[in-house]
Amino acid sequence: MRKTASLVAAASAVAMILGTSSIVMPGVAHADLIADGKKIAENRKKGNCVACHQYQGAVSPGNIGPPLVAMKARFPDKAALKAQIWDPTAKNPATVMPPFGKHEILTEKEIDAIVEWVYSL
Repeated sequence: MRKTASLVAAASAVAMILGTSSIVMPGVAHADLIADGKKIAENRKKGNCVACHQYQGAVSPGNIGPPLVAMKARFPDKAALKAQIWDPTAKNPATVMPPFGKHEILTEKEIDAIVEWVYSL
């Protein structure tokens, strides 16, 4: 347990120094992280992104928010995308998008998974 905690602490420190927005833990395949992000995003009790956003493969998507397309071009910095999901009111106080992190709707780990999924679109 101590070794795992040390690895997490070291990975977090490196991520902060490098300015990365998420940490991929050893043993967690990137494809699994993307799949987890999609599940969270489509979960009606969690992210529920499909209620407001259209994206390829979405079932009954909403159109309140912008479509989730060309996300790497729109958010070249993953940290900016994570910040948008964490608290969209920081950039747009009038937004209807919930501040998923700020209001503890999603954990940081869940938001990281969603960021990876959105980046895969």
